[in-house]
Amino acid sequence: MTKRDYYEVLGVSKGASADEIKKAYRKLAIKYHPDKNPGNKDAEEKFKEAAEAYDVLSNPDKKARFDQFGHAGMNGAGNSGGGFSGTGFSMDDIFSQFGDIFGGHFGSGFGGFGSYGQSSRGGRRVNRGSDIRIRVKLDLKEIAHGAEKKVKINKQVSCNECNGRGAKSEADIHTCDTCKGSGQVTRITQTILGNMQTASVCPSCGGEGKTITKPCSKCGGDGLVKEMEEITFKIPAGVAQGMQLTVQGKGNAAKRGGVNGDLLVVIEEEGHPELQRDGNDLIYSLFISVTDAILGNEADIPSVDGKLRIKIEPGTQSGKILRLRAKGLPDVNGYGNGDLLVYIQVWTPKKLDRQEREIMEKLKGSENFKPKPDKDDRNFFERMKKMFS
Repeated sequence: MTKRDYYEVLGVSKGASADEIKKAYRKLAIKYHPDKNPGNKDAEEKFKEAAEAYDVLSNPDKKARFDQFGHAGMNGAGNSGGGFSGTGFSMDDIFSQFGDIFGGHFGSGFGGFGSYGQSSRGGRRVNRGSDIRIRVKLDLKEIAHGAEKKVKINKQVSCNECNGRGAKSEADIHTCDTCKGSGQVTRITQTILGNMQTASVCPSCGGEGKTITKPCSKCGGDGLVKEMEEITFKIPAGVAQGMQLTVQGKGNAAKRGGVNGDLLVVIEEEGHPELQRDGNDLIYSLFISVTDAILGNEADIPSVDGKLRIKIEPGTQSGKILRLRAKGLPDVNGYGNGDLLVYIQVWTPKKLDRQEREIMEKLKGSENFKPKPDKDDRNFFERMKKMFS
């Protein structure tokens, strides 16, 4: 199923402000909230779709990638089987990440999030692991066809000694005495307007609602250790220099069973010895001899997938551009392939032997060898315009 444009999902324009994007998401989230639509799968999917759109459009970096590359810039392979699964939100992810935009009043109107949100966690803070950014080099053939890459990364993973809980045993984990497991402390302050109630993260447990009396000796209570992990992921065809793809959940693990960070893959494009990239088009400069330009011939030229043979017509002029359609690179969003443009240049010998000079002298006065350029030959820019029209 084709994903909808994120701006379309939220019903905002590309020029919408951060506040407009936030308001549009809040409106949809209230409309399709699971507690307001019990058992309605369609409403649940719309709720998740809105959260995914908000996650991208509220983040300046993600928004810029989406504006430039569309969905391919967000999920890499562009399908669920490609190793890049977009945002892939679960209900708990949505409420833990975006619950704050409702100013703390959202749950009270809809049964405290039912079984999905922060009430089921007691309002506790959900830890998130940090992202890891790597650079991956691709040659032109890998860009043309996509690639599968394996990388080894030294990252934080869940401690196998304590199963990530940070304590020697479950008996060593207790409800925080300060916040009573809520992860928050409430203070009432007297002001000229009356009593004001504020809530903040519990200083004793860091918002987790639990404390550890006997930390794990291996991880020191964090539930994390450093280990080398091999990660395999796919890169879609048509990516470009500097493009960033996201492999969800493959970053550093979070403390004590939180949400993993992401692996951010930045594309580095290796140059080709003969072909030059211009967007999705490839450009090749072909030098031919004077005799081939006059008499015509065939020539082999490089392409992404090996050599191609082209025909040089008799009377070919220097500067002529041959266009081989769809022999360039694929568009990352699936809008077809670019072209291979062959820029022909006639090579003029710098030195002649005596016999060659005599032949040229005989031809020098020939009427047929005097320049008679037509309109296209005179105007290079008109020729280029015609080429790309």
